Amino acid sequence: MTTDPATEGVAGRLALVLHAHLPFVRHPEHPFFLEEDWLYEALTETYLPLLGMLHDIEQEGVPWRLAITLSPTLLNMLEDELLRKRYEERLASLSALAERECKRTRAMPAERLVAEHYRAEIRRVRGTWERLEGRVARGFAELARGGSLEILTCAATHGYLPLLRVTPEAVRAQIAVGVAEHQRILGRAPEGIWLPECGYFEGLDRLLARFGLRYFLTDAHGVLHARPRPRFGTAAPVVCPASGVAAFGRDRETAKQVWSKDEGYPGDPVYREFYRDIGYDLDIEYIGPWVQPDGRRKNTGFKYHRITGQGEDKAPYDPEVARARAEVHAENFVVNRERQVEHLGETLGQAPIIVAPYDAELFGHWWYEGPWWLSQVIRKTAERARSFGLTHPSEFLRLHPRQQVAQPAESSWGDQGYHGFWLDDANAWIYPHLHRASERMVELAMRFPIAEGLQARALRQAARELLLAQSSDWAFILKSGTVVDYARERTRSHLRRFTRLYQDLVSDALDERWVGQVEALDNLFPTLDHRVYARRAPAAAVAAPMKGAEPDDPGS
Repeated sequence: MTTDPATEGVAGRLALVLHAHLPFVRHPEHPFFLEEDWLYEALTETYLPLLGMLHDIEQEGVPWRLAITLSPTLLNMLEDELLRKRYEERLASLSALAERECKRTRAMPAERLVAEHYRAEIRRVRGTWERLEGRVARGFAELARGGSLEILTCAATHGYLPLLRVTPEAVRAQIAVGVAEHQRILGRAPEGIWLPECGYFEGLDRLLARFGLRYFLTDAHGVLHARPRPRFGTAAPVVCPASGVAAFGRDRETAKQVWSKDEGYPGDPVYREFYRDIGYDLDIEYIGPWVQPDGRRKNTGFKYHRITGQGEDKAPYDPEVARARAEVHAENFVVNRERQVEHLGETLGQAPIIVAPYDAELFGHWWYEGPWWLSQVIRKTAERARSFGLTHPSEFLRLHPRQQVAQPAESSWGDQGYHGFWLDDANAWIYPHLHRASERMVELAMRFPIAEGLQARALRQAARELLLAQSSDWAFILKSGTVVDYARERTRSHLRRFTRLYQDLVSDALDERWVGQVEALDNLFPTLDHRVYARRAPAAAVAAPMKGAEPDDPGS
């Protein structure tokens, strides 16, 4: 390995990688669509707090490194004018609720403390939103230009690529559109990719290389089961022999400390209880304006209890006690990483990299104290700069370009580590439809190599609908059993729209009014070129712009 003077004497590196992704949940047809809350909650509790925290660290001159995926569907929603307007209304509503809660809890000391905390946090979030003029993607891009933040891309709609490879053009389109949208919105080409669900199969790396991607992340066993066996385990990347693309394996120890429901930090009893919210606890006469207009209750983000224990009785939440505990946990995490890199360095004879990937929404949304913990991890690591430090994957590859050549194993980070979670009795019915639609999209791309006007619009929309139907989020929800009706209907509706577009195109019977209606509903990826599905797609189609039933009957 090469030695960089700036890192000489450093025992090892830690790469924190966050994966920020949401499915496309824009619903202009309804003013209060419940699933749009996924975006608004993530903005309030994760994305804007992270941006605010990183901005503060940058202003203070603390050295830091962090990598984050911004998925193409998320980027398109962050840039969408309608969703930005609706989120501004949500912020105003939360501010009003905070003021009302401060009044309601005046004679309740423990609750008043929490209500005042929420009021201050909402003001802070609102301040970050206004500083960025509502352009959250731009906020991340500005941090990336400074070099401390690295932004990874993802497949266009988070399609689970190992199960889409039946039609190779479908996999290519997911990658091509993902890279193009990253460059269009963020203004620079990505160097790395977070493969959806970390799903990898042999040969995928050659496609990544074609689109200029230098590395991807995989779960631990994707690297540990590589051929030949990796000499350094997950403490170093391996380089795919056919492509030169590097694979970074997830470190199991850091995953356990944060992810484990039994041993991980987020389960500490002083932290905020996610499942107790005034949207369910308070009288409907009081909370009515902050739940659904039809009276369905939902989370408001105002939660007054701590985890406490396994039972239903919950003690009051104290933000300052929780913040102090987050600092203790950050110190524990950093000390453990310091010991880990020292041990690995002595054992392996070279400076290791510890790759710690997490879902971004864990920090703030699911684990309310997560951004506080992350801030302290960054600060405490900076204090240990001579023993180990932060990096991101592309920086590590630049400093250490010579790595072992080995073929990663087929893998994912789902339950059991392979493809079973996304191909299960609950969701297997979707794949015959997806495969048939993919074949038909290839047919359309070959049949209409040149298109103009309404025909070009319909071809572009057909590609959008196929991509949206392929989202792994729907299979995940069907398997996990959460909002199953929504996931089932999203899959079916996109396939129904695709099927009609296909039939109208091949029969020359396009209805301009209907095409316009569908375009208004699913308006993402404005530069999408349907020819990306051609068996030999023209360069212009794949270049990144600078700025259980019959497959024909998805409703069965």
